[in-house]
Amino acid sequence: MNGAQSLIRTLYDGGVDTCFMNPGTSEMHFVAALDFVPEMRSVLCLFEGVATGCADGYARMTGKPAATLLHLGPGLGNGIANLHNGRKAHSPIVNIVGDHATYHLQYDAPLTSDIEGLARPVSGWLRTSPNARVVATDGAAAMAAARTPPGQVATLILPADTAWGAAAGPAPPQNAPAMAAVPDERIAAMAELLGRRENTVILVGERVLGSEALGRLASGIAAGADARLIGNRAAARVSRGAGRPVLARLPYPVDQAVAMLAGARHVVLVGAKEPVGFFAYPNSPSRLAPPDAQIHLLAAAHEDIPAALDALAEELGAPAHPPNLAPFARPPLPTGPLTQNAVWTALCALMPENAIVCDESVTCGREAYPFTETAPPHDWLHVTGGAIGQGLPAATGAAVACPERQVFAMEGDGSGMYTLQALWTQARESLNVVTVIFANRSYRILQGELQKVGGDKPGPNALAMMRLDAPTLDWVSIAKGMGVPATRVDTADAFVAALRRGIAEPGPLLIEVLL
Repeated sequence: MNGAQSLIRTLYDGGVDTCFMNPGTSEMHFVAALDFVPEMRSVLCLFEGVATGCADGYARMTGKPAATLLHLGPGLGNGIANLHNGRKAHSPIVNIVGDHATYHLQYDAPLTSDIEGLARPVSGWLRTSPNARVVATDGAAAMAAARTPPGQVATLILPADTAWGAAAGPAPPQNAPAMAAVPDERIAAMAELLGRRENTVILVGERVLGSEALGRLASGIAAGADARLIGNRAAARVSRGAGRPVLARLPYPVDQAVAMLAGARHVVLVGAKEPVGFFAYPNSPSRLAPPDAQIHLLAAAHEDIPAALDALAEELGAPAHPPNLAPFARPPLPTGPLTQNAVWTALCALMPENAIVCDESVTCGREAYPFTETAPPHDWLHVTGGAIGQGLPAATGAAVACPERQVFAMEGDGSGMYTLQALWTQARESLNVVTVIFANRSYRILQGELQKVGGDKPGPNALAMMRLDAPTLDWVSIAKGMGVPATRVDTADAFVAALRRGIAEPGPLLIEVLL
C-alpha cells in the first residue's frame, strides 16, 4: 500500500466518502488510488473553484466533510474564493493540495509556490505531510480538524513522494473536540437581561437558522421576552417554509439594517458576531446596532448552542410553540410580464417539499424571502463570504449530497460566469438541479455600489465596466455546450412552463430569465 492508497482508505473509513477534484501530475498517485478504494465517490470538476464550492455545498447539507483534490499552489489559488465562503459558513472541508516531491522543491520548478502561505488565510488547520508513513495519520487528523466545532477548512498538503512512497496502512479515525459548554452564569445573566424586556434584539447565526427545532426554540424565547429575533443576512443554511418560524433577515443595505436595529438597547448574540456593514461607505457607520446598544454573548459559534437555548428557555419559561410559524399557502401562478418577483412567486407555487435553494441572485434576490415564506419546507443556502461564484458549485455539491431532493440554483448572470463549469459537472453526474439565470445583462449590484461610494454621475467608462451586453451573454448556448438542456423565457407563463419541466424531468435544466 502506498501513501495515497492509505490516505484514501483512511478518509473513507473515517466517513469522508466523496471527493471533488481537479487533479494534475503531482496528484496522479491519488487518482490511481481511487481504483484501490472504489467506494470513494470521485467527482471531476473543470475548475478548482467549482471543486471547493461543491465541497462547501455538500458540507452544508450533510454536516460532514467532503474532500477536495487540488493541483499545487495555482490550483489552490483558483479554489480560494469558495474556500473563503466555506470558512465563513463554518463548513467542514478536508482540502487536499498536491505538491512537488519533497526533494524536488529545492530546484524551484515552474509550479513551485508557497502553498502553506496561500492556504493559511482560509484554513483553520494546516499541515504538510513529510512522508508516506504518516500521511494516513495526517489524513485522520485533518478529518478531526475539519469537524472541530463549528466546522472549518482543514488543508492537508500532499507532496508527490508521500503519495507514491510505501505506507504501513490506513490510520484509525481521530475524535474531533466536543462543543464547548456555555457557562451557567452566562445563561443566567442572559435570562435576567431578557426578563427586563428592555428593547432587546436576539441575533442568531447559522446553527439556529439551519435547524427547525432550534429556530422554534429561539422564536419561543424571543416571544416570551418581547424581544426581536433577527437572523444573519448571509447564513450558510436557513430552514424555511411552512411550519417553520418566520425570522427577519438583517438587510444588506446599511441604512435598512440600521433602521431594523434602531432603538435596540441590547443585542444578544447566539452563534453570531456583532452586526457590521458588509463594506465601509462614506458617512455611513460600520457598526449597525445603535451606538449606545450593549452587545452580549449567549453562545459563540463553537459552543453548545442547543444546550444553551434549552437552558435559557427553561429558565425563562418560554412558550413551547412560537406564534410566528409560516402557514402553507401556494400563491396563484404568475402570468403576463416576467419580473423577478414573478420568478419567486412561481418558485413558491411549484417548489416540491424539501427542496434546496442555492441563492446567488444578488440584487434580484433581495426581496425573495417574502415571496417564498409560505412554500413547502425547504432549505436556503446563501453566499456567506461574499465571494462571487458560489451559487452554481454549491448547488452542485448539495445535489450530490442529497440526490433525492430537488435543487434550485438562483443565479445572477454576472456571478454565474465565475464558475459556469459547474454546469458540466451537473450534466456528467445527472444531478437534479434547475438553474435560473436572472439575465439583466449587467453587474446590477455594482451600479448601486458606485452610487453609495460617491459616484452619483458615472460616465461612459464607468458604466461600461458594469454592462454585460456587448457582447450579450448567451446562457442557453453556454449551458448546451456544457451538456445541460436550456431554454430562454421572457414571460411569466413561459417561465412557469419551464420550471414545471425542470421539476418533472430528471437531470439538470437551465432557464435563462430575460429581465
